Amino acid sequence: MSIVMRDPTAEIAPVARPRVKPPASLDGLTVGLLCIGKERSLEFLDRVALRLNERGIVTRRYAKPTHTKKAPVALLQRIATECQVVVEGLAD
Repeated sequence: MSIVMRDPTAEIAPVARPRVKPPASLDGLTVGLLCIGKERSLEFLDRVALRLNERGIVTRRYAKPTHTKKAPVALLQRIATECQVVVEGLAD
């Protein structure tokens, strides 16, 4: 008996991308805070925003319409043009 694994993203051929090197510092960068809609993710991001703002780091808030689906492409493009770093508000 063989086992067949399925990719939950429905990608037929996932693209392998090299990891982007993180910046040496957040100074002068805009950090996007993306709420995925899961329970307590807003609370987590509120705390992250507070700590970053205390250090003078600019933050911008974004939210997915629902946690059950991928973020819309337009939202991802907006984040990519407005921010250099993103923190996703995962919770559970």
